[in-house]
Amino acid sequence: MHVGVVGVSVAFLLGGSGGAVWVGQFSKPGAPPAPWHMVKMSSARPTAYRVAMVQGRAAIEADVDKSMSLMARPIRVDLSKTPVLCWRWYVSGPVRNADMTRKSGDDYAARVYVAFDVDDSAMSGSTKFKLRMARGLFGKELPDAAVVYVWDNRHALGTARKSSYTDRSQLIVAETGAGRAGSWVSERADLASDFAKAFPNQPGTPTQIAVAADGDNTKSSGHAAFADIHFVARNQQCDL
Repeated sequence: MHVGVVGVSVAFLLGGSGGAVWVGQFSKPGAPPAPWHMVKMSSARPTAYRVAMVQGRAAIEADVDKSMSLMARPIRVDLSKTPVLCWRWYVSGPVRNADMTRKSGDDYAARVYVAFDVDDSAMSGSTKFKLRMARGLFGKELPDAAVVYVWDNRHALGTARKSSYTDRSQLIVAETGAGRAGSWVSERADLASDFAKAFPNQPGTPTQIAVAADGDNTKSSGHAAFADIHFVARNQQCDL
């Protein structure tokens, strides 16, 4: 079945109304449209993704069954102009046994992941060495740095900490617990500020955005969906 994207689809940028930069707006059901693609970061079974109607909204839907993978696409966004990331997400419930402080609990009902390229001159020799080693283990798509907004199960909103796997990935709790599970939730995050706080004095350029839901570490199952992903200026409302 042909899969479309609302508006004009190009390889790196979707333009939306009111100056918003759209990178995830969906219409017809089926496989996620190019340039969205699957990224496997482990040997675990990949999470199943598709475009579907979820409670009346067209979205990338994720079905988790002890699985882990990302659904990603390249982006070209000028954070000096549109530093705020907006999106909607839906989960059936948090991952009960997850714990973001341990590798064995590193699962999330949903997450939105933004990868960055960082100037080599801003990274230490040890950081560059660790990145080379990590890419040997997890693949060449592992970024120089990442900011990851997660739907957690226990930590307070706004909790920020490095991933248990790498200090090049900053986790930020954007939703927590089951209180808003089962319905669409709108989010707004100042990505530029969050990146600067996580990686001071390391100028970065966003190169990829991904959505994910996973349960490989906790052997969990779940259901999530993502829609209306776009960037706006700080003085601009999200188009949600």
